[in-house]
This record gives sequence, C-alpha cells and structure tokens, in this order.
Amino acid sequence: MTSKTAQELALPVGVTLDRFIMASQSAFPYATGELSQLLRDIAIAGKIINREINRAGLVDIAGGNGTENVQGENQQKLDIVANIRFIRALKNGGEVCAILSEEEEDIIYTGNEHGKYVVAMDPLDGSSNIDVNVSIGTIFSIYRRVTPTGSPATMDDFLQGGRKQVAAGYILYGSSTMLVFSTGDGVNGFTLDQSLGEFILSHKNISSPNNGTIFSVNEGNYYSYLPSVQKYLDNCKQRGYSARYIGSLVGDFHRNLLKGGIYLYPSTKKDPKGKLRLLYECYPLAFIAEKSGGKASDGFGAILDIVPTSGHQRSPIYVGSAAMVKESVQP
Repeated sequence: MTSKTAQELALPVGVTLDRFIMASQSAFPYATGELSQLLRDIAIAGKIINREINRAGLVDIAGGNGTENVQGENQQKLDIVANIRFIRALKNGGEVCAILSEEEEDIIYTGNEHGKYVVAMDPLDGSSNIDVNVSIGTIFSIYRRVTPTGSPATMDDFLQGGRKQVAAGYILYGSSTMLVFSTGDGVNGFTLDQSLGEFILSHKNISSPNNGTIFSVNEGNYYSYLPSVQKYLDNCKQRGYSARYIGSLVGDFHRNLLKGGIYLYPSTKKDPKGKLRLLYECYPLAFIAEKSGGKASDGFGAILDIVPTSGHQRSPIYVGSAAMVKESVQP
C-alpha cells in the first residue's frame, strides 16, 4: 500500500466566502465594508433557508398555505418562512434600509434608516417544486440608495434600473447549495460545505459559454407564443438541441450558465407583458448573465436597459449564452 504524505491526507478546505469577500474588499482602499457585510447577511439567511428546506417534510412546512401573495399566486408555507428569514437577517445586519419582496406588496422598512442599501428579492423561487424535491432558489438584487441617508427609503431607491445594481445573485438549493453572485467584476460561485457550515469558493470566474445546445422553455405555452418564438423553438428541435425545463427559474438558469444554453419566458396571450418580475427576477439574472459573458433580452433590447415603472413590474426574458439569445430575438 502506498503511503500518503501529511499534505495529501489533510486536503485544503479552500477559500471561504468570508475570506473571498475580505480579499475583494481590500482591492478598494475606500471601501467601508458595508456591502461585504450585506453579502454575509444574505449568505447567513441562505444557510437558514437551506436548513428549513431540508427538514420541510418533517416539520410540516412543505406544501401550500392556503393564502395568496401580492402576485395572486398561491403561497407555499416555505415562501412565507423564507420571506421572514431573509427580512430578519437583513434587519439585523443594519446595512439595509428597505426591502422589496415578491411576497409583499409594499416596501418593507427595516428600521435602519442610516442603512446605505436596499434589496429586492424573491425569497424562494420555484417553491411549488418543494414537495417533489426539485431544485429551488433565492434571487436578490442590491442597490445603493438614492434618497438621503437617515430618511425613509422610497420606491425611487428600487426603480433605478438594472445598470445601477451594485451586486446581484442567487442561492440554489439542490443536490448541493450554491451561492452565485457578482459585484460587477466577474461571477463567482460558492458551495455550502454542510459539515463546516461555510460557503467555499467552488466556481471561480464563471464564464458563460458563447453558444449551447440546451433550451429551457415551457412548451405547454407553444401556441400562445409569437410566431418568431415558435420559429426559434422549431429550429432548436430541428438541430437536435436538448429541451431542459424543470419549472424552477434558478435551477434552469444555473444549468445553462455552466453548460451553455438559453432560458426563455416569452410573453403569451395570457401574459402579454411577461410573467417574471423585472426587479427581483429578471434584473439580477440578467446582471449575472452579462457579467459572465452572456446576454439577456426582453425580445426588443437588453433587460438591464428597461426603465422600471413599478416595484412588481413584469417582463418577458430571454437569457443565457450570448449567441443563442441573439438568435432567439431575431424578428
């Protein structure tokens, strides 16, 4: 039997999220550390949600709650739990003055009027998949407030437009739990080491493949799509592309980000303005896509260039590998 050295026996743990954030912060001499702490707060909330998801079937927090959110959608019990957990984490952190959540109609004030940031979030996307153990996720977007520090935040702080995001990302709860985010300089992914309770850098400088052979779309709506969308989907199938759609936005987006592909949620006859929410679904994923070399469009122009008009505004989205998005929005 071949003996191993001490170094081979004790493999390195890797770069933790905290260490990565500290190293990134040191590159900016005038950084205050508040954005760094906010990202840590989000990571802590993600760990708590991960725990809740893992035990959902054991403590009766899986399944529907019999209530509707502001979107008119049936709330799952974990939707409510995740919303509460994230709000508490962001309130306790002190860096955030206000939150916009998919689960609530109005701005949520944290009581921290001196906080410099606002967060728009979908606390738990794809929660209807919980009962069948399909991947689900959290999506978040961070802005530096534009209203004076010390005063109450307003909707103006959230309606700055996608290009004004200072950071955005998502947490994927699947076979492993991953935090993927960007502060504008590349995209990095961290996998939760359950034994350590730490997010470890596992996907450094993620680069979206320019092209791919995967398309993710709800083909049940095929006859409600525009003819141009139908034509694109027909072309994908004629080329032998793989259809991969699980009904979980974060799960579908994440796979295509790593492997190359496109996620589409076009407008339909039922939802002519699109289904997904601009501020806390489309903007953050478009930000991640662009910072990794991909693209995101609403069918007419870049998602990040859309001028927002309301907190729960909806939009069509075509996001993923640059070449595929470009082709999909051709007239």
